[in-house]
Amino acid sequence: MARRALKLASWTSMALAASGLYLYSNKYFDPNDFGAVRVGRAVATTAVISYDYLTSLRSVPYGSEEYLQLRSKIHDLFMSFDDTPLGAASLAQVHKAVLHDGRTVAVKVQHPKVQSQSSKDILLMEVLVLAVKQLFPEFEFMWLVDEAKKNLPLELDFLNEGRNAEKVAQMLKHFDFLKVPQIYWELSTKRVLLMEFVDGGQVNDRDYMERNKIDVNQISSHLGKMYSEMIFVNGFVHCDPHPGNVLVRKRPGTEKAEIVLLDHGLYQVLTEEFRLDYCRLWQSLIWTDMRRVRKYSQRLGAGHLYPLFACMLTARSWDSVNRGIGQTPVTATEDSEIRNNAANYLPQISQLLNDVPRQMLLIFKTNDLLRGIEAALSTRASSSSFLSMSRCCIRALAAHKRKRTCSFFRRTQISVSEAFRLWQINLHELALRVKGLRLAGWLLALLCRLLPAPH
Repeated sequence: MARRALKLASWTSMALAASGLYLYSNKYFDPNDFGAVRVGRAVATTAVISYDYLTSLRSVPYGSEEYLQLRSKIHDLFMSFDDTPLGAASLAQVHKAVLHDGRTVAVKVQHPKVQSQSSKDILLMEVLVLAVKQLFPEFEFMWLVDEAKKNLPLELDFLNEGRNAEKVAQMLKHFDFLKVPQIYWELSTKRVLLMEFVDGGQVNDRDYMERNKIDVNQISSHLGKMYSEMIFVNGFVHCDPHPGNVLVRKRPGTEKAEIVLLDHGLYQVLTEEFRLDYCRLWQSLIWTDMRRVRKYSQRLGAGHLYPLFACMLTARSWDSVNRGIGQTPVTATEDSEIRNNAANYLPQISQLLNDVPRQMLLIFKTNDLLRGIEAALSTRASSSSFLSMSRCCIRALAAHKRKRTCSFFRRTQISVSEAFRLWQINLHELALRVKGLRLAGWLLALLCRLLPAPH
């Protein structure tokens, strides 16, 4: 129960994460590091799998003699099954196994009694939040409880996770760099999910990429394209992109790098109105149109706190937002300033998180996790990522306009305008590349002049 309480309590990190406060080398306390916990869970896992697979239509009391006998039948399902989990979290853990037909699979197993304890955990969280409100009336964190009540049941249903995986795989099938493991429905239940086993290194592991000759900048660019497509075009967003859920690897048999997206339990579905306003807001931020930044921030619930809202979205200072987030690089001084000043704005941050649409909360969390990955790869706030976002915004808004008109002439006009704006972005990207090559050439020439000639 303590781990699940920690899972729920981790939502509080969104308040700080949304303010742009993220750490570059987080090391969280994880009880799974203790061997006894791992061994205990491995024993329980075998029973859980057998129970779900072999008695889904029967009533067998948990812990009964009959239940324990089912543990021995694990070999009826798998040729081999690794007791040591590949990874463990608050709700489940994943094991590697081999089916009798030779397929290597990953088996995600929900911890025993999570379902029955989840309502108690939420109640505990609600009591704690109400206690905090009594002590500090200016802090409003009831949205934490509301989000937990909505999302935890979805995360506990592994069949829902499987459906999400298949939906996003179909939605992003045009990205040849993306791999979503196949779900094996015939052996999956609400508490056990069987999927294709895919190996790789974590997306924030630069050493792994360098050893395997994977282009860090390309991976960062692919990640930005993938999430821009999810958020701005489709409105169906994978909301847990921490490094353990995003792997990179060289595709077997080729030299092509690909991203492997795991853990599809938590998605945010954006309404069309929210998605389009969010598109317009990001376009305004990218092109430094401050009048529209204010307009669309306020339409998204920011009210008079729209400057803070813009800073939370971009993890940049208000001065950088005004000068242009694509024009001014992130500096260590700016990062330090944000971290040092955030505590002064906690009441306002709390109010803002309580006022914005619920959809925005998971978007804040997702943005922050992606920024953490970019920081680890040293690709944060690159111009290419903003250009990818802008392309998706243009496409999404053009598609919306076409859908709302029946006139062939008007649709053609919209498509031509869309193509022209996308061409402008391509031209701008080309100019940035040429500028980068010129700068590189200038630096090389300068270096040759400064270095003594060989004798």
